[in-house]
Amino acid sequence: MRALRFLAASAAIFLAGGCAATSQRPADITQLGVADAARLIRDKTVGSAELTQALIARADANTDLNAFITLDRAGAMAAARQADADLAAGKLRGPLHGVPLVIKDNIHVAGLPSSAGTPALRGFVPKRSAPTAQKLIDAGAIVLGKTNMHELAFGISGYNEATFSAQPIGVRNPYDRTRFAGGSSSGTGAAIAARIAPGGLGSDTGGSSRIPSALTGGAGFRPTIGRYDNAGVAPISHTRDTVGPMARTVADVALLDAVITGGKVPAPASLKGVKLGVYRAYFFNNLDADTGNVMNAALDKLAKAGATIVEVGMPELQKLNNAASFPVALYEAYDDMKAYLDKHQTGKTVEELAAMIASQDVKGTYNGLVVPRKLPTPEGLIDAAPVYETAIKQARPALIQHYADTFAAYGIDALIFPTTPHVAVVQGPDASKLETFLLFIQNTDPGSNAGVPGLSIPAGLGPATGLPVGIEIDGPRGSDERLLAIGMAIETVLGPTPAPK
Repeated sequence: MRALRFLAASAAIFLAGGCAATSQRPADITQLGVADAARLIRDKTVGSAELTQALIARADANTDLNAFITLDRAGAMAAARQADADLAAGKLRGPLHGVPLVIKDNIHVAGLPSSAGTPALRGFVPKRSAPTAQKLIDAGAIVLGKTNMHELAFGISGYNEATFSAQPIGVRNPYDRTRFAGGSSSGTGAAIAARIAPGGLGSDTGGSSRIPSALTGGAGFRPTIGRYDNAGVAPISHTRDTVGPMARTVADVALLDAVITGGKVPAPASLKGVKLGVYRAYFFNNLDADTGNVMNAALDKLAKAGATIVEVGMPELQKLNNAASFPVALYEAYDDMKAYLDKHQTGKTVEELAAMIASQDVKGTYNGLVVPRKLPTPEGLIDAAPVYETAIKQARPALIQHYADTFAAYGIDALIFPTTPHVAVVQGPDASKLETFLLFIQNTDPGSNAGVPGLSIPAGLGPATGLPVGIEIDGPRGSDERLLAIGMAIETVLGPTPAPK
């Protein structure tokens, strides 16, 4: 009964959200989203094995995207055939029965390698799935495979010199294969955009689920910190890390979130009465022409649809975020990785892992900062411990309060801004440069450090480049369901982003 209620709820939000639910078999079943695939499999209009086979064939035809580290052809097909057999016998496992999904390679799936995109962990095969992945599996989902990522999740380009299925190196954007797909959840974003999977899981420390979603025309969610159980995920920072669901629509992301939390799928909000805050002095800096054009058009459409756009001030944002961001992530990275390697009996030390890192940008970060416990300053390297203590005890609490004060003072439901200042740039070694990293995390990083929920929504294609642009809404802590409900309403107004050609 619980599974049937979930399916009914997912159908309701899809219809109410303005996305035409598919009731008939589409000509190309690889175009199905999560909720539609679940519905058609349940109705026996499409078989799980049939859909899984079609998606595997699509993956095999697109190896140049470098989207996968492990494509589990045999395992996925066996699970799909079992899903069809169970359904024929009247057994419905849950709201995701028979739906193929992908999982980022730093999130454990029992029986599949979990390398976190780094050579030292290539042979590590966990015996238990991460709780977030297990929730999806328990709801009937099938794992197609483990997706490629920026090595150890320490970057946003997906230029991983250790993991690629075809030359040239680097996860590629399905909208333009000369460009990157963002990161660090690069492969999940690319697979969803290329219609290799309807949805899946990424992780997010400073934007790693939202950035690739924005750059590949999808929706990506960072929940309030602590909303999901983060066990079974190769870490950077326990203060900042979270798993993040990704799909082509907010409605599908909301369904994945409800499965993970065991909560309800919210109905789309009415935009009338919704107040969206705009802080131009920070979030609208460094925009390229396409991002600026799409963002301004989106704000106009939302205002006409009934939303109130409120200009806000957050004068302490940049200073507080700078004080809380890298000191926390870089300091916690050593201890958290050591604890992870020991707990899961990988047989590796942090130093051994660092010695085998393949990507030059990540190797420099680990050897120069993480392992020696240092932080960079204009005067040179300094010990990280005292800076971390100040960040965790003073700067981060102050940043959290700054967000809370802003939401309260202006009476806004969410902040709204471009997820990334630019559309996707050219893939290659230069995509991993520090200046590119800092540009692409500019808007996603502050909310990550404040622990607030953030949702990237597809907003369309740039008029000059034809590349996807995402807009983000960040809400108060604990407002996850309300944020998803607003996001579903926004995507209805903005309309779907066209699929890559």
